[in-house]
This record gives sequence, structure tokens and C-alpha cells, in this order.
Amino acid sequence: MYASLKSLITWPPSRENARRFTLVLCVLATLGSLLAYVVSARLPLGLLALDIAATACVWVQYRLSRKSIKFQPQELADRLLQVQENERHRLSRELHDDIGQLLTAAKLQSDWLKRRLPEDLQEQCKVLCDTLDETLNKVRDVSAILNPRQLTSLGLEASLRAHLLKTLANTPVNWSLDCQQRLNGIPEEMAVAAFRIAQEAVTNILRHAQAKNLLIRVQRLPQGLTLLISDDGLGFAPAADPAREGQRGMAGMAERIEQLGGTLSVISEPGKGTRIEALFPWAPRALERASTNKVMR
Repeated sequence: MYASLKSLITWPPSRENARRFTLVLCVLATLGSLLAYVVSARLPLGLLALDIAATACVWVQYRLSRKSIKFQPQELADRLLQVQENERHRLSRELHDDIGQLLTAAKLQSDWLKRRLPEDLQEQCKVLCDTLDETLNKVRDVSAILNPRQLTSLGLEASLRAHLLKTLANTPVNWSLDCQQRLNGIPEEMAVAAFRIAQEAVTNILRHAQAKNLLIRVQRLPQGLTLLISDDGLGFAPAADPAREGQRGMAGMAERIEQLGGTLSVISEPGKGTRIEALFPWAPRALERASTNKVMR
């Protein structure tokens, strides 16, 4: 109680406290005017009507301001997500256009040198050409990861399948992508978030889990889009606060799902694999469209 009183008497007051104080003053003024009117009948009726109208206006403003404040965190989260994706797109463009072009020019120069060098230097030049080829491929892969352009043209399912085919091609991981329904009509921000979470999960599996089997399931449900990622790897102990415990990948997943108002569940134990379940709720604008398309096969 002492803490609550202390927060009220701080100066300058917060916006919320100022609004509350103004509303209380208007209510007291109205009650006082009403009491004076009833007791002495000396207060003009017009003044009482003016007090009531002022109180009503302040009350409406108070309610509207509270509603607008409730929407600000979600708007801020949407803006943050947009800034993150724009930065990824910018880095992808710079990698592809600038560094990619420089590496291509270096590769052409090395090929030109290879044709003109003596035999005793051919082997070293071949190693240089191979290194440039590998570096160029890596740059293109990173550019594609930063900016999955195929999401717009191919959709979520095809993009996930292409990513799994490319990422797990030379690994011992047996994977399965289960999408029993069409995933068309999904909002772009939802598709990007689902793709990023699956992308991060696959990266963690390759780096840490040593899994042999991977299952990714995407479903369109009435309450939203669900994403299930399950593996039989080494597992780990999920932290209550992944960012503080250094689990940056898990922290990034949680931030993305929270920005869209969804929920994320991570079930894992050392030696028992990992199961990640994400639910992306439909936005009001997409709810009707999702309900229409959910039964399409």
C-alpha cells in the first residue's frame, strides 16, 4: 500500500495518474455542485449541466486513451518485426550484389590466370579457384537465409521443403515435412515467422542435437496456424528466460511468436529429444479467410 501511495504522489505524475486525478476532480466537482443544488437551490441548473457534460467528456477521453494505450505494445512489436526483416533484406541484398559480384570477378580472374600459369603452379591455382567457388556458394546460401524470396512466390510449404532439401542434403538426418492442408492465404508476417522458427530449429539440430530423425508439421486450425518441430536428438534443459541463459536461438523464437500474439511451447530433456510447438493466432482480418480455406485439400 505504501508503494502504491508513493507512486501516486511522485512529481511530475505519470499520464495515467494525471488522467485519474483529473477524472476524480471532475467527479467531486459534479457531486459538490449537485449537493449545493439539492440543499440550497442556489446553483444554476445550467452550471450543473455543464459540470455533468465536462465529466462525461473526461470519462470518454479516459476510456479512449486506455484503449489506445493497450494497442501501443502490439504496434511496437509489429514495427520491430518489420525493422528486423528490412535489415535482413538489406544485408541479403548487399551480400548478393556487392560481395557476390566481387567474388565472381575474383573467380573470373583466377580462371584467366589458371590458363596462363606454368604447370608447377596449376595445382595452387586450382585450390584458389575451388576456394572462391565455395566462398561464393556460401555467400549465396547466407543471402538466401537472410531473405527467403521464395516465400512470396512459392509459399510457406514449398519454401520449407526447399530449405530442408538444401540444408539437410549431406547430413545423416532423416526428415519429414507434413502439410496436410493448403497453406495459401497466410499473412506474410505469419509465414515469415513460421519459416524463421523452423529455420532456427534446423540450425540448432545440426549444431547441437545430433538427431537422426526430424519431423516438421504445419497445420491450419480454426484458432490459428500451428507449427510442430520434433527431433530425437540429445535434447537440452529449456530455460525460463532463454535470453539470460544464453539460448539465443530459443530467445529469438519466443520473441517472434510473442510479437504475433502467439504461444510457444518447448518440451525437452537431456537425452530425450526436443519438441517445439508454436501457435500463430489468426488476425481478425485473416480469420474469415482462414476458416474458408482450412478444409481445402
